[in-house]
Amino acid sequence: MKSSNVQTLWERRDRLGIMAEIMELANGGRLKTQIMYGVNLSFSQLKEYLSFLTEMGFLRVRVENRKRVYETTAKGIQYIESYNEMSNLLRKPESAEAPILLV
Repeated sequence: MKSSNVQTLWERRDRLGIMAEIMELANGGRLKTQIMYGVNLSFSQLKEYLSFLTEMGFLRVRVENRKRVYETTAKGIQYIESYNEMSNLLRKPESAEAPILLV
């Protein structure tokens, strides 16, 4: 991290990235608390994300031993794959891949 406390646009997590993190973590099933700590969100923030993601069909909730388990759906897995693909396109090219311009 930089010496200053100011974060640049590229260092901060955006909403789409946070949603991808939640769905990656919930793949296979996780409790709300496990997701909250794994993604480093407050309880109120997590509640909003989980509500949105379940309403949109990216996550489903099942009850196991009287506990609510959040699990990524096929639609959620498709989101993760698409998000990762877009993130890879936005990365700086490796030096071997960088185009060489001859003038």
